Amino acid sequence: MRLMFSLFCIFVTGLMSCNSEQTVQIDSKKINLEKTDNNMTDTATFGAGCFWCVEAVFQDLNGVLSVTSGYEGGKISKPTYKEVCSGLTGHAEVVQIVYDSSKISFKELLEVFWQTHDPTTLNRQGNDAGTQYRSVVFYHNDQQKQLAEKYKIDLNAAGAFDKPIVTEISPSSVFYKAEDYHQEYYNLNGSQPYCTFVIKPKVDKMKKVFGSKLNIKN
Repeated sequence: MRLMFSLFCIFVTGLMSCNSEQTVQIDSKKINLEKTDNNMTDTATFGAGCFWCVEAVFQDLNGVLSVTSGYEGGKISKPTYKEVCSGLTGHAEVVQIVYDSSKISFKELLEVFWQTHDPTTLNRQGNDAGTQYRSVVFYHNDQQKQLAEKYKIDLNAAGAFDKPIVTEISPSSVFYKAEDYHQEYYNLNGSQPYCTFVIKPKVDKMKKVFGSKLNIKN
């Protein structure tokens, strides 16, 4: 369970039964490219530990149109949060990002991805442990696959991290939107201990390193 947060998670589970929440099934391959306001949009899907953290990191980047928390890469359909947390479904907690490729590229999104989590720890980010917290890029096309694989090779060759990168690079499959109370979690629950002690430092680091890529309002 998450650092300083196990009791809260139990409390939330008691109030909000995961089994009663509706899970939305989205075929990622069908929404890869679309036209919006005359701009070409594209989709990226990343897992980097707790999806609350990853959502908060990406949501304020200039060119990012939406960030949705969800589950991908598992072996059952329409998983609930409770089921994914068991570590038995094979799903990773991920975010699906829809972005304007004329304002931010997939390569730039990868840069943020690599620098805002530890890609060298297998099935773990900090105290969040389990296959659901694995580091993963679910690519939507061959170009994304090639960019992700090359970036991983180059980072390892440069010794960017003390240990080899273990990030999984896999084809996108079916993305299941997480329950509503997981969406915009940091924005709506910023005073909670997990947000204060785990998410906020990641967001602060992102703003410091990638300040030029943020929306003007930030």
